[in-house]
Amino acid sequence: MNLDRYIANSTERFAEVERAISAFDFAHGEQGQYQQLNREYQRLKQLLNFWQQYLKTQQDLRDNAELLDQTEDDAFKELIRADIAELEKQETRLDRDIKTLILPPHPNEGRDVIVEIRPAAGGDEAGLFAADLLRMYSRYAELRGWRQEVLDMTDTPLGGLKNASFTLRGEGAWSTMRFESGVHRVQRIPVTEAQGRIHTSTVTVAVLAEAEEVDFELKPDELRIDVYRSSGHGGQCVNTTDSAVRVTHLPTGMFVASQQEKSQHRNKEIAMRILRARLLEIEQSKEDAKNAAERKSQVGSGERSERIRTYNFPQNRVTDHRYDITLYDLSSIMEGNLDDLLGEIRAIEAGRQLAEELNI
Repeated sequence: MNLDRYIANSTERFAEVERAISAFDFAHGEQGQYQQLNREYQRLKQLLNFWQQYLKTQQDLRDNAELLDQTEDDAFKELIRADIAELEKQETRLDRDIKTLILPPHPNEGRDVIVEIRPAAGGDEAGLFAADLLRMYSRYAELRGWRQEVLDMTDTPLGGLKNASFTLRGEGAWSTMRFESGVHRVQRIPVTEAQGRIHTSTVTVAVLAEAEEVDFELKPDELRIDVYRSSGHGGQCVNTTDSAVRVTHLPTGMFVASQQEKSQHRNKEIAMRILRARLLEIEQSKEDAKNAAERKSQVGSGERSERIRTYNFPQNRVTDHRYDITLYDLSSIMEGNLDDLLGEIRAIEAGRQLAEELNI
């Protein structure tokens, strides 16, 4: 796929955005407009940087191929072949990254995300796997240098999760994590299984772009705020104060409850953030059918037959059913090493979109 035309257009646009940022009038311009320009600037800068690395890698491959033909030293040939293998991997990664950046940016590009995890079918084992997914995403966030903040979490007596909501902040958080929305299926022998039988359970994951107040205004007269006593396994202030908060959006009937914090004010803030993100997603889905669907269709019903991905522990296998990707590296993936899987998903999706644009 010839990308020269896209790179040329991106180079021109990069110069335009750079000039617009330099001349931006903070006294009269809107802060949101400046942030949008800055996000586009960062994306184009990264794209053009990757393109230069890509061209250099291709040149290095040509030079090594020529050197391989000229040398007769077997040991030196092995070193050259090893270098070629690394360069080919680098070329593949850069090609993948360039394709994901060359597409017109989604309105949510550059946003932080709110991730919600809930067990679906499978009882206690679903709750245990929900906790495993939380650990996997937390570890991945550490590896990527993202900041994580737990908004709400309720665990089970066995160490699983009833639910968890958390934010991820950092470069590429939304563009990477958005592919995690859906039903995740696990096949393994649960710790609760006495006879060694493999069980199948499911967990739903929703990834929401975090909305700002300027993106979606929550009008006070459209909200009902209820406070109640927190529940849980114990601890200071649990079951003793009316610190839990439930915020209901009256026009849609959607509500969010939070009891993670001891402070009623803090729980209200968390509930409002999650509610605003959910409502923004629905609003975006109305405006553009290609964007994320409403939360219900995003995560599905949680039935075992619905899934975007299967984690098969006996075979150490992960299969993404949307993109027909299978990796036999489950143990590493569960430790947060998701870059290969998510990178391949992003590349395939970008290739599909580019093919549609080029009508091929």
